[in-house]
Amino acid sequence: MNAEPPTPTELRRRASDLVPLLQKYSTWSEENRRIHDEVIEAMAAAGIFRMRTPVRYGGYECDTSTLLEVAAELARGDASAAWVASVYWIPTWMASLFPDGTRDEVFGTADVRICGTLSPTAMAARAPGGIVINGKWSFITGAWHSQWQECIAVVIDPTGPPRPVVALVPMSELHIVDDWQTAGLRGTGSVSTIAQDLFVPEARVLPLEVVMQGKGISTPPADVFQPQVRMHPLGLVPGGHDQPRGAEGSIYRAPLLPVASASSVGTAVGLARSAYEVFMERAGDRKITYTDYAHQLEAPLTHLQVADAATTIDEAAFHAHRLASTVDAKAAADDGWSLVDRVRARADMGSVVRRATDAVAVLADASGGTSNQLAVPIQRIRRDMQALGLHALMHPNTNAELYGRVLCGQSPNSQYV
Repeated sequence: MNAEPPTPTELRRRASDLVPLLQKYSTWSEENRRIHDEVIEAMAAAGIFRMRTPVRYGGYECDTSTLLEVAAELARGDASAAWVASVYWIPTWMASLFPDGTRDEVFGTADVRICGTLSPTAMAARAPGGIVINGKWSFITGAWHSQWQECIAVVIDPTGPPRPVVALVPMSELHIVDDWQTAGLRGTGSVSTIAQDLFVPEARVLPLEVVMQGKGISTPPADVFQPQVRMHPLGLVPGGHDQPRGAEGSIYRAPLLPVASASSVGTAVGLARSAYEVFMERAGDRKITYTDYAHQLEAPLTHLQVADAATTIDEAAFHAHRLASTVDAKAAADDGWSLVDRVRARADMGSVVRRATDAVAVLADASGGTSNQLAVPIQRIRRDMQALGLHALMHPNTNAELYGRVLCGQSPNSQYV
């Protein structure tokens, strides 16, 4: 029998306890462009990688509100470590929708780490008993410490239209390209991976549209993808006791994009909070050069900057918590998701990133010339925040436009809703 999962409060405490270790290795991770092994081991020991694993496999099945707070705590220590954990949570959730036999294989490894992407940048062809994949995926966060990758590929079938699928692949069967040379989030190790004539058995393949909806292949929404989900992605009807059905918990009842959005915003909130903490710690001993202010905290300008940043961080947290609470409540009630609900999730994510970016910029601009030194954390926080805001799924303007389009009665110009 599995032990009772830790409470959200306990998991947040564990994450908070990791902050000194994350800070200790943050410079090493940035210089070496990957998370330090000791940090990975410590996060595993704290249960960070079990938070989206099904309870039946020793996981915690945490809701997204817990993910938000844990990631925010981790980001106070190192945004790269927080982002790696957040990215692992999403493919782990996706893997939980696969057939029992596949889940037994993947989750048979304790504290399994699954990396991946939502970009269909590889092609696949049908083969006896599975598919053969060829292609490359970029921005594969945490690849260096993963055992599996969730790969998106487009199956080309002469008998029908191309179909995007999700395939679970052992990292040992992929080639890693060490090409992560960036200004921000350097420690995430978001390298590229390549598959060359890689065979994936059908048990480890699901249609992307099924995973986008959550619930697994045997419990799809009643009217959205019914024609497709009656069939295996390879055109075969699943059967026997191993029929795909997905994990049992309520957290697996939400669509993928709202889940991914809510799983991602904690790092942005934590970065903004970290910037505030770092600024306030330094400001007490700083004067404003070429002025008569002996202490920066005496200046009215600083008062305005601190108030602006604190209020903006509160606004970021509001949108983050609204997003997570919506995902959790709808999942628990098994409610449907309207198109407006879906694009609002993307909009909330963009609003978190926009406000967190603004708050970090205010505090970084108020930190003086000495803050440009690499030993001062605010400069890394700013670079990490900028990198996070450039992520295609999190970009504030992209998400705001999508939300506005739908509010104005236009169809969404993205399938990622």
